[in-house]
Amino acid sequence: MRLPLSLCTALLVVTSTQSYAETVKVKSPDGKLVVTVSDDANFPSYQVSLDGKPVINTSRLGLAFKAQGEFSQGFSIKDSQQSSVDSTWQQPWGEAKNIRDNYQKLTVNFGHDNQKFDVTFKVYNEGIGFQYHVPKQANMKGNVDITNEFTEFSIANADKAQSWWIPARGWNRYEYVYENTPAFKAAHVHTPFTLKTEQGVHISIHEAALTDYAGMTLNQRRPGTFKADLTPWSDGILVKKQAGFTTPWRTIQIGRKAVDLVNSNIILNLNEPNKLGDVSWVKPGKYVGIWWGMHLGENTWGSGDKHGATTSEAKRYMDFAAQNGFDGVLVEGWNIGWDGSWYENGDVFNFAKAYDDFDFKAVTDYGKSKGVRLIGHHETSGSVTNYRNQMDAAFDLYKKHGVTQVKTGYVADGGQIKRVDENGVVRHEWHDGQFMVNEYLHSVQQAAKRGISINTHEPVKDTGLRRTYPNWIAREGARGQEFNAWGTPPNPPEHVTNLIFTRMLSGPMDFTPGIFDLGFNGIGDATVNRPQTTLAKQLALYVVLYSPIQMAADLPRNYKKRPAAMQFIKDVPTDWQTSIAVDGEVGDFAVIARQQRDSNDWFLGAVTDEEARQLTVKLDFLAVGKTYEAQIYRDGKDADWVSKPYEMVIETKKVTNKDSLNLPLATSGGVAIRFKAL
Repeated sequence: MRLPLSLCTALLVVTSTQSYAETVKVKSPDGKLVVTVSDDANFPSYQVSLDGKPVINTSRLGLAFKAQGEFSQGFSIKDSQQSSVDSTWQQPWGEAKNIRDNYQKLTVNFGHDNQKFDVTFKVYNEGIGFQYHVPKQANMKGNVDITNEFTEFSIANADKAQSWWIPARGWNRYEYVYENTPAFKAAHVHTPFTLKTEQGVHISIHEAALTDYAGMTLNQRRPGTFKADLTPWSDGILVKKQAGFTTPWRTIQIGRKAVDLVNSNIILNLNEPNKLGDVSWVKPGKYVGIWWGMHLGENTWGSGDKHGATTSEAKRYMDFAAQNGFDGVLVEGWNIGWDGSWYENGDVFNFAKAYDDFDFKAVTDYGKSKGVRLIGHHETSGSVTNYRNQMDAAFDLYKKHGVTQVKTGYVADGGQIKRVDENGVVRHEWHDGQFMVNEYLHSVQQAAKRGISINTHEPVKDTGLRRTYPNWIAREGARGQEFNAWGTPPNPPEHVTNLIFTRMLSGPMDFTPGIFDLGFNGIGDATVNRPQTTLAKQLALYVVLYSPIQMAADLPRNYKKRPAAMQFIKDVPTDWQTSIAVDGEVGDFAVIARQQRDSNDWFLGAVTDEEARQLTVKLDFLAVGKTYEAQIYRDGKDADWVSKPYEMVIETKKVTNKDSLNLPLATSGGVAIRFKAL
């Protein structure tokens, strides 16, 4: 049974059902999404329907413990509580300034003999989140080892659903080309995991607020039923907790269209508010860096004749940054440890000692004189104990010299993170196991104490913790631009149109867009390593792939050759008032519009896969009654990514919110537009 729910604004209203109910239901604020929680099958379960039709069939809930056994079979509903919330909170930076948090909440209390646990559901118009709470109880004190999580996601009519996914627990972490297959072929996958049903309903399964717990992957057992598969410690235990704990949120975003997934704020809303207080020192922005030259083989991270991170080279990049309005210069390879096979020997890194040809103080002082900051870099090569032992000294050095942003790296095969335990024994862990989940957060917290923001590469997946720790400003966590220099294969034309509806649902990505030399291995050959895009699509990436920090990733000389195209990178901001996914289909195309924070200006990006498209975009997102100059950077008439990637038209038009634009996109092409309010 279920009692009626009352709505409220920024208030919490609590009611309670009778004990021993067998079924409890809760609806979304608009009444269209319904979650049903039951113990009818002799174990706790839930199901989800949209518009009266099933989306998630009956799916199991529960946990198993090494000492206490299974908290699932035989557990029944003892009580439940419902409430509703409608409030708004503000991001210090982000893809939108104001975030509405509007949901109906249901907490169900399960029990069996003297054992008990709770499951809390928050039901939004665009999906649900649920989490477990296991209170302290008679047979559960002190350390608790979790050996299984029974959570299931049983997709309705899965035999006819399509899916987009990357493999879980592979050697290359999250850096794979996305597969598009029937759902039944997605055997063991990372989240976010995106599906489209035969009826056109779009689903994304992920998690929110991943702290002190193992990352959740999905393992398909019976066809269409995806079970939580937590990434284990090196000793096989999944999660090590203290009695009285709460898990991360399991999330299911649900939309009638693909863009509904992008326009959802569930992941952010399910995280705790900012714990850092005043974070005005966290600065969105754009940067350049000593980076792409290493991937092209023009420079090296290690010392020698081709060493990239020299004092003179850093100053040259700072000059370029100052001349073009960039606020930072990333320098990789400045510190001792890069010589030889650095990716196999992280123990040799010294995070506070520079190579002889890099004068740390001289570089940072020069940057200050130019109004450009040095962006620091820490590569661990997966040797995290070595990094932790030096972390305080390394961050103190950065603070001393005014470095306020650091890119960290954890290059190591999946399962090969090197941990030295309290007895001096070497253990190897996964990037998304509980140990590393805590290790990544530790680095962010230590950096915050010194006013430093962190951009994590080879990270654990994003789960919205930027709300709680706003200095966790970006992550990688997918195949980035560097694969276009040497990847086998490079990122295919559909890669970005997959990322937007998969990886990007979790949060910002440091993709490093803006490559202007699209033919460093020749033009006209579709098999060589190079960005498989047009130049206009490289510009569109600054809008469609959200990050509060965006890199102009190419070499300065290549930007100097194309100043007209470079103007869009100079103009596009990285902090937004609001963002709208206007149109798109997973893996095919996307159109995204964003309003600059505290400004009347808007920007739009559109990208396509290997298919050329003609898109018509209504401009009804623009302010009513205002006229805008649309500065358009689009593919030319004969453009195509293989043989004519540079064919681009730059034009201006006067438009209002009553107008529409017809946008031609070449193969793997794009369009980037600035709408300047007049």
